[in-house]
Amino acid sequence: MLARVKSSVSAVNHETTAFLESAAATFRAPSSEAPVSFGVDLGTATIVLTAVDGAGRPVYWDSLPCQAVRDGVVVNFGDAVTAVKQLKSSATTAMGVDIGAAATAFPPGVPEAEARACRYVLENAGITCRQLVDEVSAAQALLRLDNGAIVDVGGGSTGVGIVENGTIIALDDEPGGGHHLDLILAGALRISTEDAEERKRLGKEDYSHILRPGVERIATSILRQIRDRDVRSIHLVGGAVRVPHAASIVAAFCGIETWAYPHSELVTPFGIAKS
Repeated sequence: MLARVKSSVSAVNHETTAFLESAAATFRAPSSEAPVSFGVDLGTATIVLTAVDGAGRPVYWDSLPCQAVRDGVVVNFGDAVTAVKQLKSSATTAMGVDIGAAATAFPPGVPEAEARACRYVLENAGITCRQLVDEVSAAQALLRLDNGAIVDVGGGSTGVGIVENGTIIALDDEPGGGHHLDLILAGALRISTEDAEERKRLGKEDYSHILRPGVERIATSILRQIRDRDVRSIHLVGGAVRVPHAASIVAAFCGIETWAYPHSELVTPFGIAKS
């Protein structure tokens, strides 16, 4: 369900929810539509490959766990290239098309020199990088907000984009994200951070009472990045915030209407393909 705190759901929210529900069903099982545009999301915990058709509808996605990227910086180039090659091979077999070009993205706070490494990962995997965009802009390509704040909570950082009249007018990024939540959960349950990450992503149990301080820390970062701008809605994206009641916690802390989307971890990856 789409989580919110108040007001009615906009047509765009409904459309986004429907897109994400359809997208989730294409995991390693492509739809019958022909893929036209591809995206590769080099995340902190996973690398995701996505495909959309000529109308921008989801066709396919796949992911592999990979920790070759940290806070948007490629720290193990070889592992990242290997993962992308594997995803490309699987996608080619599943869809029957070669992936010659794709877009990729980086967190807003990553320096340009470091961001270019994402392009090089694709190129060394045999894919031409047709577009290199920041992750918040990629999310907006799918969300298509008129106004509000897009908050992309990654494994190591939280990026915020302020949207006015359909255009991102300000971008910022701060350290701190899903990995901090993993550390909190791992400590409370006395398990490894890897197990904590898995439990958080599966969402079979409600750990919000344990993770509330970590989510409020993310909310503090959101407020710092919003500053004194007139923001009336916050839109949470990213796998790091797949925590029950995350939207309610952020809304209560920030005093701003907050939305959380189903399969929020797919917003940025499919937004990359649509960029």
